[in-house]
Amino acid sequence: MLIKDLLKSLELYAPALLQEDYDNAGLITGNAQWNCTGVLICLDATEAIVKEAIKKDCNLIVAHHPIVFRGLKKINGKNYVEKAVITAIKNDVAIYAIHTNLDNVIAGVNARIADKLALTNRRILAPKQGLLQKLAVYVPHIHKPKLMEALFAAGAGNIANYSECSFSMEGMGSFKANAKAHPFIGKPNERHNEPESRLEVIFPAWLQGKVLAAMRQAHPYEEVAFDLYPLANTYQEVGSGLVGELKKPIETVLFLENLKKIFKVPVVRHTRVLKKKLRKVAVCGGAGSFLTGTAIALEADIFITSDIKYHEFFDADDRLVLADIGHYESEQFTIDLLFDVLKLNFPTFAVQKTALNSNPVRYLI
Repeated sequence: MLIKDLLKSLELYAPALLQEDYDNAGLITGNAQWNCTGVLICLDATEAIVKEAIKKDCNLIVAHHPIVFRGLKKINGKNYVEKAVITAIKNDVAIYAIHTNLDNVIAGVNARIADKLALTNRRILAPKQGLLQKLAVYVPHIHKPKLMEALFAAGAGNIANYSECSFSMEGMGSFKANAKAHPFIGKPNERHNEPESRLEVIFPAWLQGKVLAAMRQAHPYEEVAFDLYPLANTYQEVGSGLVGELKKPIETVLFLENLKKIFKVPVVRHTRVLKKKLRKVAVCGGAGSFLTGTAIALEADIFITSDIKYHEFFDADDRLVLADIGHYESEQFTIDLLFDVLKLNFPTFAVQKTALNSNPVRYLI
C-alpha cells in the first residue's frame, strides 16, 4: 500500500483546506508515493517518536501537531525540531500532520472530548463562513433525475441533518452549435430551443472537483452550461470548538473533579464556581481562549480548553467557569480518533499508537 492511499482517507475525514492560515498540516517529510510499511500515530513527532517508528518498522508517522511550523533556514540538529527532521530524513520516515483541519471538523478533536464528557445536542461553537459553494446547472427535463443522483452521490446537497437537498425551476434554453460541434440534440448552424431545468445544489468548496466531474459525466451535453457561486453562509459542520449538554445537571465541583479523572490531569486551573450545578458545556482542544466570548454568548456554564494566560481568565467575567486542563491532556484522545479512522478504512493494515507520552509538562503536587 502506498502512503498516499492512507493519507487520502485522512483528508477525506478532515480536508487539508480546513486548516488555519498559520498551520502547516500535510506531508512534512517523505514521499507520498512510497510503499508504507506501517503507521505510528502520535500527537508530537519528536525525535524519540521517530526512533520508535523506526524500531517498529513504521515508515509513516501521523501526528496531530506539525513538527515544522515555520520555515527552517538551517537543519543542523541544534533544536528538537531539527533533530526530529534529520532522524526522519536519514531513515526514510514520512511525517504527516493533521492539525487544525482535524480541530475544525465536527467529528474531530472536540468530538472526542465531548464523547468523554457524554455531551448531547452538540454543535460547532464558532462555525466558519465562506466554505460553501452553489452550483446551478441547466439540463433537459428528462435528464434531470439522472443528473441529480450523480450530484448527490458526489456529496452535493447536504445541509446539516438533511441530504439530497436541491431546488429546480423550468425554462427554455437556446443554443446554436457550429460545424465543429457534436450536439446531443439539434443540428449544427441552426438555433435550437430546448425545455430545460435549472438545478441548484450546494456543497463544501473542497468537493468542487468531484462534484463538477460528476456533473459532466452525467450530463448529456458536450458543453455544459452551469454557474458556480461562492456563498457567505455559515457552514455549521466546520469551525472552532464544540458546545453541548450533559444529560442532566451535575454539581460544578464534582464536574471539575471528574475532569481530573477523565483527562488524567492532577490539577485543573479554573475561575471561581458561579453556580452549584452546571449542564451546558463548551470545549476546545488545544489553545482555545479566543473562544471564551463565544462560549459566553451561547450561555455555556463552563468552557474547557487549555493554554489560558493569567489575564485571559478575567475574560470569563463571572459569566461562566473557564477551565484549563492542559494542552496535551485536552488532545490526548486524538490518537484514538486517528487510529479509529485508519482502522475503519484499512482494518488489516499495521497501524499502531505511540507508547510514548510526548507531553513536555510535568506537575509537582
